[in-house]
Amino acid sequence: MKNIDDTKLKKLVEAALFIADKPLTVAILKTSLLADYSVSSARIKAAIAALEQDYKTRGVELIKVASGYRFQTHHSISDDLGHLYKEKTPKYSRALLETLALIAYKQPITRGEIEEVRGVGVSSYIMKTLTERNWVKVVGQKEVPGRPVLYATTKEFLDYFNLSSLAELPDLMPIPELSLDDNLTPIKETET
Repeated sequence: MKNIDDTKLKKLVEAALFIADKPLTVAILKTSLLADYSVSSARIKAAIAALEQDYKTRGVELIKVASGYRFQTHHSISDDLGHLYKEKTPKYSRALLETLALIAYKQPITRGEIEEVRGVGVSSYIMKTLTERNWVKVVGQKEVPGRPVLYATTKEFLDYFNLSSLAELPDLMPIPELSLDDNLTPIKETET
């Protein structure tokens, strides 16, 4: 095993993260990129931390998502860069987003449970779209009669929404408790 100085280590990690087509973990960097070098995970993490500091004020930033670390456009300028790309952001239906939200917040969850909360059936197209985007996967079957499939989100879902864990999901808005006396207009009885 060869030794590596901190400057070269930082350069290698930076270059690897720039050219990677997906986020990289410390373990992947250590076992692939740095396999020929004697370097600890702590030193790799220190190099990543230094890179995060270096890029704080630049047009790109180094962030941690569920699948590892990646460079991406700094959020403060992403709208301005939209003019460079003709490709439009996909538009998702309210039904798809509601289904995705239920899976994210209530996972693991069955299709029947999603339908019960939404009050309508979940189309096969929605489930197909979510699984094709690799945002949702089957994680098992519920131990009830019929053994329905259980769905949960994936690391790709977290990566897409710049989250490193489900704990970073925004809090749900509380549903206010309604009282029969609150803001209700009495119905007038009519004579028949």
